[in-house]
Amino acid sequence: VGDPPPLMDAATAATATAAAALVWFRKGLRVHDNPALDAARRSAARVYPVFVLDPRYLRPDPAAPSPGSARAGVARVRFLLESLRDLDARLRRLGSRLLVLRARDDVSDAVCAALKDWNIGKLCFESDTEPYALARDKRVTDFAAASGIEVFSPVSHTLFDPAEIIEKNGGRPPLTYQSFVATAGEPPKPVMEKYSELPPIGDTGGYELLPVPKLEELGYGDLSQEYIPPFRGGETEALKRMRESLQDKEWVAKFEKPKGDPSAFLKPATTVLSPYLKFGCLSARYFYHCIQDVYRSTKTHTKPPVSLAGQLLWRDFFYTVSFGTPNFHQMEGNKICKQIPWRENGELFVAWRDGRTGYPWIDAIMIQLRKWGWMHHLARHSVACFLTRGDLRAGRKSLHARKKRVYFTSDSTFSKKKKPNSKIKLFCFTSICQLVSDMKYIHWEQGRDVFERLLIDSDWAINNGNWLWLSCSSFFYQYHRIYSPISFGKKYDPNGDYIRHFIPVLKDMPKEYIYEPWTAPLSVQEKARCIVGKDYPKPVVDHEAASKECRKRMEEAYASNRLGGNPVKGNSSNSSRRKFSDGGQDVPDSSMSKQPRKRS
Repeated sequence: VGDPPPLMDAATAATATAAAALVWFRKGLRVHDNPALDAARRSAARVYPVFVLDPRYLRPDPAAPSPGSARAGVARVRFLLESLRDLDARLRRLGSRLLVLRARDDVSDAVCAALKDWNIGKLCFESDTEPYALARDKRVTDFAAASGIEVFSPVSHTLFDPAEIIEKNGGRPPLTYQSFVATAGEPPKPVMEKYSELPPIGDTGGYELLPVPKLEELGYGDLSQEYIPPFRGGETEALKRMRESLQDKEWVAKFEKPKGDPSAFLKPATTVLSPYLKFGCLSARYFYHCIQDVYRSTKTHTKPPVSLAGQLLWRDFFYTVSFGTPNFHQMEGNKICKQIPWRENGELFVAWRDGRTGYPWIDAIMIQLRKWGWMHHLARHSVACFLTRGDLRAGRKSLHARKKRVYFTSDSTFSKKKKPNSKIKLFCFTSICQLVSDMKYIHWEQGRDVFERLLIDSDWAINNGNWLWLSCSSFFYQYHRIYSPISFGKKYDPNGDYIRHFIPVLKDMPKEYIYEPWTAPLSVQEKARCIVGKDYPKPVVDHEAASKECRKRMEEAYASNRLGGNPVKGNSSNSSRRKFSDGGQDVPDSSMSKQPRKRS
């Protein structure tokens, strides 16, 4: 990539003067703890706060499986637009406003044009370590250097500077949480100086300055049936939600992942601050130090990795590893990722993506994702395990081996013995498990892409890190521990209220069958007005058989990795891109080979 041009350090940025400064917002959609905005307002007579609408993320894609662009569903786009409107309102209270520009194709071209046309002397923007952002930002900083424009790009999206952590660790990213925490130390304090006004905006010439667009104006078609998620974007909402969470000091002190109810949806069992951290509506450093203030007021509190502060450290851990690991977002060429012979199966993948697997717990989670753009971290773990190493990788052979007649008994159990006269034959096993031809296990990159598009808190480093973890491709290797798509949800929500909410067709199914509706007698299905196979899908696999086959194949793949072989003979995803079985040990909800020069 080459070395970036020299950038201003914090001391120089605070004292240097320029006739005009441009603050380029991307993430970091906030006023509090915003070092880039603070440096611009201190050192320039005029400040241009700019956000450029990026067609890469916003351009409508009619071929997408749900309204939105190829890379973002409408829930995340809505959250972004709400965050921009809130930022604009907060800037207006300081005597400024957000200047919204629309890029025709490349955002960097739009930024460079504004730098030239507005005679900008200083460019300030928060650094970003994602590969796309690094390439985009280099084009802009190269232009700035050639034009004699000073650049200040501080680290403020994370607690620590990933490049600094890697340097302290001998030039390699720490690959365990414990080694990361030991290397990192304490994060810097946030920049929280309050001010009542910003320098005025200068002349914008003939530029078309757009208001923040409405979702309906982006060309996504009829959105009248789209669900409006319960989480509103913006710094104002982020600070409100954070303060409400931290008011309960006992809850903060006792916070301990993985404890939490993944089925709680009316009042989620977590802070739901992850989307605000993703868009930078909330400063991670400010949040961290507010948590420390609560800890100081309590006698005892939980510790990392399970504590609330520990979750922010998990976030930085993945940011650091992803930044220091080439090809972190894929299996091929990723030296920390086990090479596993994943396959693709379009029918099974679509059933999983669209919430039609026939397992209500799995389907309800995927429907919540589609509607809300968010679900509890343990719910994410359940569906990720189900897709990759838990269920949807069983071969046809294993299903044929279990092809037996199944009968329903009066005590809600299955019988594979000879049918007594008093028992009602439901259907044979082949009708329970729809034998999709040549079923293979599905690549984690495909699941990652679905999460990346639909989650409002979709974060490149954390999303890839969690899929690597949950597919047992990296970080976590106990592949024999599998989330049950039946008993795991049942232990939190035995009545199935979560399922009834997100899958209304099952709302009248008795609780004895809500997690396994295919086991209900036909008379019960008729009374519940839900016939399995007609109103709700039959299971696409048999969990017991599939999970056994999964363990076997994962064992074979791990053995091949240990022997130095390469089991990857099938296709990787086309994208260019801890107890498990009936309990859940948590991992957080929470890449370039050359490191950019430290910018702050």
